[in-house]
Amino acid sequence: MPVTINEIAKAAGVSVATVSRVLTNNDHPVNEATRQRVLNLANEMGYRPNMMARSLKTDRTLTIGIIVDNIISPFTPTMIRGIQDHLKQAEYFSVVINSDWNPETETRAIHDLISRSIDGIIFVESFLREPNPTLDLANKPYVFVHRIFGNVHRNSVGVDERYGAQLAMDHLIKLGHRRIGFINGPAGWHASDTRYLGYKETLAQNNIPFDPELVVEGDWEVQSGFPAVKHFLGLSARPTALFAANDFMALGAIYALQDEGLSVPGDIAVVGYDDREIASLSRPTITTVRMPCYEMGEASAKLLLGMIANQARSAEPVKVQGKLIVRESCGAEKGKRTADTYHSQTTPRRLLMRKRRPST
Repeated sequence: MPVTINEIAKAAGVSVATVSRVLTNNDHPVNEATRQRVLNLANEMGYRPNMMARSLKTDRTLTIGIIVDNIISPFTPTMIRGIQDHLKQAEYFSVVINSDWNPETETRAIHDLISRSIDGIIFVESFLREPNPTLDLANKPYVFVHRIFGNVHRNSVGVDERYGAQLAMDHLIKLGHRRIGFINGPAGWHASDTRYLGYKETLAQNNIPFDPELVVEGDWEVQSGFPAVKHFLGLSARPTALFAANDFMALGAIYALQDEGLSVPGDIAVVGYDDREIASLSRPTITTVRMPCYEMGEASAKLLLGMIANQARSAEPVKVQGKLIVRESCGAEKGKRTADTYHSQTTPRRLLMRKRRPST
């Protein structure tokens, strides 16, 4: 049988009202020694709050729906972990639904979640260009995190892509490079447009003329690094460094340069973007800008809970900044490796620092 607050009150020698105030973190003053005694007894006796009763009292279910387009996308699991870790701290429960990039499936998922009286919805890596109209009819707060298409809009958390591109470019410029080739992603992608903007702005800030011949469009895949390198090496003045808009294209560029008998970073330095796992496993390891997936998840949960607490239907967009991870491919840290060399963004650093279980 579940432990009740009456049993805790009896064991602690205090009133039921005092136990209730402690366990609900009520503002009513309670002696600190009494508070600790109640909390310790509640923990020892295995007390679990009655969430249904709490929901009736607060008119909230303490449940958040998470809808993802593809739960096995490289960035999605880490964002979900960030969301759930923050929700757990606030004593919220979450339900995850995969929509498979299908608008009809997404609409059905929204209806299913609303029928279970969730308090809000977080959309992770949505490919939809516009919010689903069902959301506004549902009268529930919602947040988008890392939308694939479209500009950052209300109720959204995204990456500061321009800042990330500037980090990469600033690093190469500080290493002495002035002729830097850029392998961008496909046209029409928000990430492509904003990383390209960061590339151009950083050149301008450092009084380096922009040369359109130094920009090539790729398709996010390894293979597109090969024609890009062929183009750059065919120029009368080839670049001394390359910035690729993702790690796969950076890896393809490294392979292509090595096929031509060139050394990375000896002949041409290379920097990527995203900090995918391959960046720490390639040879040379790839200097890159880490996608702040875990932090975006945390920020989206915080944004949504704030909207729920304030009964708000709209919130200003949030941009999360990434971090430059310096490895071997840029030449700054040749032969030197740190913990960051071996761990990609898919494992939050705070989790890596936890003590591991002994092997059995």
